[in-house]
Amino acid sequence: MAVSPHLDDAVFSVGGTLAALVAAGWVVRIVTCFTATVPDPSPFALACQLDKGLSADIDYMALRRAEDRTACAVLGARPVHLPLAEAPHRGYAEAAALFAGVRPDDRAADVLAPALRPHLAGADLILAPQALGDHVDHRIVAEVVSRAAVEVFWWRDVPYISRRPDAVPWRCVPVRAEVGVDIGDHLLTKVSAAASYRSQLGFQFGDAGVAGLLRSIADTEGARLGVPGAIEVLRGVAARLPGTVRHGRSSTTGG
Repeated sequence: MAVSPHLDDAVFSVGGTLAALVAAGWVVRIVTCFTATVPDPSPFALACQLDKGLSADIDYMALRRAEDRTACAVLGARPVHLPLAEAPHRGYAEAAALFAGVRPDDRAADVLAPALRPHLAGADLILAPQALGDHVDHRIVAEVVSRAAVEVFWWRDVPYISRRPDAVPWRCVPVRAEVGVDIGDHLLTKVSAAASYRSQLGFQFGDAGVAGLLRSIADTEGARLGVPGAIEVLRGVAARLPGTVRHGRSSTTGG
């Protein structure tokens, strides 16, 4: 089970690992937390939609849920959409506010915890974000998962790691070894799945394009761990991750 803050985070970050698990016979679910359609969006929430070239009359989140179902089909994963609202609908009124910490009046974690608990309880293997980049929704997901799950593999958030290569995990993420997963056989599948999020590609990947940036990140992650090939990096106990583990090393403490 991958716990994704938004409708794209898990695929962008660990789509290759998830594809490898599917190929190895695992039943993989991607549970996305913040997917609700809000009938009367705030000005900032509406601006986030309009900035991507989508008119105000389009149900933006319905479009994104459909993109996620397509991406999951490419990976062979099962999508689960929890009906919580994204941060722009919860009082975060500008882009800078999304990266300035959780608002004191934001009760999203209190709502997410019981909604997520039964999914976590039924999972044999859990993957979740380190919240690199400090997005408030990523921090909330990391906090809730860290309190509810005993053992987790924590992924490095893409594309944030390309923008802030020095970012450190959020404070709730435990100190674990970094595990390199060789996704060379599954990189094309990851790219194809990621390309399903058509509404997000220009904003998230810019001129480099989805294929170019994901390949570059995979190569950079391998070089960072000192192993060749296309690599996704997680924090966790290597022996508990089946399949394609290549290398592990001690990691830094959380932020």
